[in-house]
This record gives sequence, structure tokens and C-alpha cells, in this order.
Amino acid sequence: QVQLVESGGGLVQPGGSLRLSCAASGFTFSTYAMSWYRQAPGKERELVAYITSGGGSTNYADSVKGRFTISRDNAKKTVYLQMNSRKPEDTAVYYCKAQRTGLINYNYWGQGTQVTVSS
Repeated sequence: QVQLVESGGGLVQPGGSLRLSCAASGFTFSTYAMSWYRQAPGKERELVAYITSGGGSTNYADSVKGRFTISRDNAKKTVYLQMNSRKPEDTAVYYCKAQRTGLINYNYWGQGTQVTVSS
């Protein structure tokens, strides 16, 4: 059974920090690239951060560069998003995504976790 379960969301003050986790199961995690997306009310889902299957390369949306860090622990089958210097515009539902391109392309999505940045 393929599962991606996000956790760590909640309420944080502006300027505060929060770390999201996404625990994977049911597939070969170490062969999948992982991403974090977010979607705010009334807005389209956007890519926040991306990391390759081995963790050697990352990419970030301009809006979060310098503040967010994506990382992964393949032994624990978990991908993380460290969010520092939080801003109100970071408020959204955050989703993790697993993807692999090959003979068959796979895309797995988690259920999402709510992150609210407010004073």
C-alpha cells in the first residue's frame, strides 16, 4: 500500500520556524524524487521545493529560497521541509509528492498538512 503521510503542520508566529515531515511507505523510497507543494485558499498548487532521489540536488521556489530547506533520510523513508523565517503568505496546505519517471511514470501524493502563520 502506497502512503505518504505529512505531519508537523500547525500554527506558528511570523518569523518562527517549523519542520514538516512526510513519511513514505509501500514503494522504494530511495528511487523517487520528492517534492513539497503548497496550496493556499483561492490559489493554485505550487511547487515549493524539490530533492532528487539521492538527495544530491535540490531546487526551491523563489519565494522560499534562503528560508526553507528540503532534505531526506532514505533510511527512514522520510522527507523534511525546514521552514524558517515564516511569513503570513506561507500559510497553506502543504503536500509532499513522490515521483519517478521510467518505463512507467509514478506520482504519489500525500493528504496534506495545514500550516498557518499568524500573530
